[in-house]
Amino acid sequence: QVQLVESGGGLVQAGGSLRLSCAASISTLSTLGNYAMGWFRQGPGKEREFVVGISRSGQNTYYADSVKGRFIISKDNAKERVYVEMNNLQPADTAVYYCAADRQFDEYVPREYDYLGQGTQVTVSS
Repeated sequence: QVQLVESGGGLVQAGGSLRLSCAASISTLSTLGNYAMGWFRQGPGKEREFVVGISRSGQNTYYADSVKGRFIISKDNAKERVYVEMNNLQPADTAVYYCAADRQFDEYVPREYDYLGQGTQVTVSS
């Protein structure tokens, strides 16, 4: 089983930056190196969308067009943590951000995930 806890959200002005962190607790029979990781977000009145993902070793990444060039995802398997650096934030980025994990057997970056954290709020003021 996997438990995910996000941190790092908050209030920032447009053009600012935030770094979200996700601490993963993996069962003793596995490691974070066996999981692809990602971040979803859900803005007010919007559906949840998949924004960034990284394969189990970090070899492959995925960025939604809306965040490409502004967000950077990284993964530290030894520390069992995943990060997303968010730059040039805009009011449209305001959302609850969720960390996600999915067991993978290759370097594929999935769009659907088995495990989801509780989320952290990011609010960008204009």
